[in-house]
Amino acid sequence: MGMTIAEKIIALAAGTDAVRAGDIHTVALDRLMSNDGTTHLTIDMYNKLKNPRIADKDKLVWIVDHNVPCDSVKTAASQKKMRDFARANGITFYEGAGVCHQVMMENHVRPGELIFGADSHTCAYGALGAFGTGVGCTDYLYAMVTGHSWVLVPETLRFNLHGTLPEGVYARDLILTIIGRIGANGANYKAMEFGGDGLGSIDMSGRISICNLCVEAGAKTALMEVDETAMAYLNAHGREPKAVFSPDADAVYAAVYDIDLSEIRPIVAKPHFVDNVVDAKECTGTHIDEAFLGSCNNGRIEDLRVGAAIIKGRHVHPGVRFLVVPASRAVYDQAMAEGLLSTFVEAGAIIMNPNCSVCWGSCQGVIGEGETLISTGTRNFKGRAGHKNSFVYLASAATVTASAIAGEIVTADML
Repeated sequence: MGMTIAEKIIALAAGTDAVRAGDIHTVALDRLMSNDGTTHLTIDMYNKLKNPRIADKDKLVWIVDHNVPCDSVKTAASQKKMRDFARANGITFYEGAGVCHQVMMENHVRPGELIFGADSHTCAYGALGAFGTGVGCTDYLYAMVTGHSWVLVPETLRFNLHGTLPEGVYARDLILTIIGRIGANGANYKAMEFGGDGLGSIDMSGRISICNLCVEAGAKTALMEVDETAMAYLNAHGREPKAVFSPDADAVYAAVYDIDLSEIRPIVAKPHFVDNVVDAKECTGTHIDEAFLGSCNNGRIEDLRVGAAIIKGRHVHPGVRFLVVPASRAVYDQAMAEGLLSTFVEAGAIIMNPNCSVCWGSCQGVIGEGETLISTGTRNFKGRAGHKNSFVYLASAATVTASAIAGEIVTADML
C-alpha cells in the first residue's frame, strides 16, 4: 500500500519504512519556530524544569512579529524575556524582520522537513513540501528539550488542481472557495495535499497563501508536490531540500477533490466565519471603514504589486483607512525599490513596518465598535480585529484594494 506525502515525511522523521493513517510515531523534529505570541510562556515552563536543557539550539528559530513595535509595558516585558533568553542560549532570533511564516519561508524551510511552530498557520510551509504544523507551548517545550515529539499520522485529503485561474482571480480566492466547499471542520486533523496539472500555474506566493489558510478548514498540515517552481524558489534562497516526496500511485486518501481552476471567481468570506464564503459581487455595496493588505497570507511582493497596479492614479476613499503592511523586511525593501510604496502613499494609504498588524487584532489598526474591515488577513472571527461588535470580511489583495478606493466592497473590475 502506497503512502501520501505527509506519511512519507513522518516515516522519514520516525526512522521507519512505512506509516499509516492512525499510527502514532515518535519523530525527530527538523526545526522549531516560536513567536512573541506565546514564547514567554514556554520560557516560564522551561525555567521550572528540574534539569532544563535545549536539545539542539540550531533547530530553534524565534521571531518577534505579533506586536512590533510593542504596544504596552506588558508586551515589552514578554518580548524582553524572549530576547534575553534567545541571546543567552544562542537561539536564532529575528525582530523587525517580518511575519514569522514569511521569514521562515525566506530563510529556513526545506522540502521533506518536519517542523513544529507555536502558531497555527505553520502549515504554510507545505508550499515547499515541508510538514509544518502548529503546536501549543507544552508540546513545543517537550520538543525543544528533547528534539523529539509524537505525531498521530493524519488521513489525507487530495486536491487535484486543473487548468489555470482566470485573469483577476487569485490563489486566495481558490483556497477560500475550497474552505467554503468542505467547511471549517472539513479537514479536521487531516493533511491537505495539492497537486495536478494546474499546480504549475500557481506561483510560490499563491502556494504559500493556499497552504497557510488550510488550518482554517481544521487541517493538521498542508502539502504541495515539489516541482520546478518550488525548486527555483529554494535555489534562489540558497537552500537544498532535505528530501523531495511525491505521493505513491496507490496512496490511500480519505477523499479526493478535482478542482477546475477556470471556474474560480473572486471570493469574499463574510463575518464571522472563514467558510461563510460568497461570490465577491454578492457583497457589493457593503460599507467599509478600513482595508488591510498584508499578513503571512497575502503580504508578499506579488500581492503588493497587484494592489499598487489597481490603486495607481486613484485615491483611497476619504472615509477609509487603508493599511499596507509588507510581510517581511525583504518584501518591504523590494516594494520600495519598485516604487510600490510610493504609489500607495500617493494614493493615501498608510504604510506600516513588517508585522502581523491588524490580522492579529492586538496592535496596529484595530477597529472600533460597529466598524467594518476588509482584509487579506487569516481570520474573521468575531472580535478578531478589534471590538467584539465589529465585522471582518476576507478577500484577495485585488478586492481589498478596490474596496479601499470605492469605500465599499467591490471587485477590481467594477472600478
